[in-house]
Amino acid sequence: MRQQFGNPEVTRVRKCGSLRNATLVQDLINSYGLLLNEKIHVVESLDATEEELKTFHSSSYIDFFKRVNDIDDFDQFTEEQLEFGLAYDCPILSKSFDLVKTLAGGSISAAKILAAKKCKTAINWFGGWHHAQRDAAEGFCYVNDAVLAIQTLTRTFNKVLYIDLDIHHGNGVQNAFEYSDKILTLSFHKKSPGFYPGTGDVDDNGMAKGKYYSINVPFLEGVSHNSYLNFFSKVFDSVISAFIPNSIVVQCGADGLNGDPIGESNLTLKTIGECVERIMKCDLPTLYLGGGNWATTITTYKHFLEYGPTYELHIDQSLQRDLNTNDYINKIISQIDSYLEFIV
Repeated sequence: MRQQFGNPEVTRVRKCGSLRNATLVQDLINSYGLLLNEKIHVVESLDATEEELKTFHSSSYIDFFKRVNDIDDFDQFTEEQLEFGLAYDCPILSKSFDLVKTLAGGSISAAKILAAKKCKTAINWFGGWHHAQRDAAEGFCYVNDAVLAIQTLTRTFNKVLYIDLDIHHGNGVQNAFEYSDKILTLSFHKKSPGFYPGTGDVDDNGMAKGKYYSINVPFLEGVSHNSYLNFFSKVFDSVISAFIPNSIVVQCGADGLNGDPIGESNLTLKTIGECVERIMKCDLPTLYLGGGNWATTITTYKHFLEYGPTYELHIDQSLQRDLNTNDYINKIISQIDSYLEFIV
């Protein structure tokens, strides 16, 4: 999905779907001629409506964005900013209502196309705001487009599998569906002391009738290509066999790549690519969303200087120690397998 933004050149980089990052990603896509492939059809997305946003987000949260959309001075809204998580990593922005409508609209538009069975695969490069909560911004995420897209897909597909490849736990999506047995959330993420968001233990597996439908795969420090794929291949196959989804949504955050200063992990493009390839072999209606990354190791033309220091697409692993031993991996997989026995 292609989205149009009024002013993408903001000075502060924001992790999930930032306007500045959106410009860089679009330039990268254009530089490699990805949209020239005859099998790819670019569809202009429509902004989400207020009603669509409120199918997940609280009315008070969305109404506040709407109320301050055309205001530049937010000093009078200190109490509301604290209430709605609009501080620190999610500062309140001018035109914030327009922003959330546009970002959510891309993923909703993509989901509608899949639901109408007009294609088998849809991509919203600028989606993946997986930390936003029902009534609060969190983790650089103002709106949870992944949740809204999943809700759209459920109008056609009975069972939706959400897969989160971002190095951070997809807490906002899990929280939205932790009581559901029709949406299974599967998150692969780093879990270590002080690492955001601090959730996603392997025994955090859902509530009530959604018990065992939240699957978390927590990595220790230094997760590498081999250990990541060891986790993914075994858990993914088991989840597919147990849950038998009708549709899939994938958050493809790249902040686990070697060189990302926030993720501090040791993955390569090949790691994520092999996961995506394995998902595509399921041949199910699938929506791919972007996600977090702070790495600057990609080259484009227009914004070439933004991609130092290597100016290369290729990313090698480092010599970082991988604490995910075979014993640890097998222990986590065994525990997850025991949960999947309860999936019906």
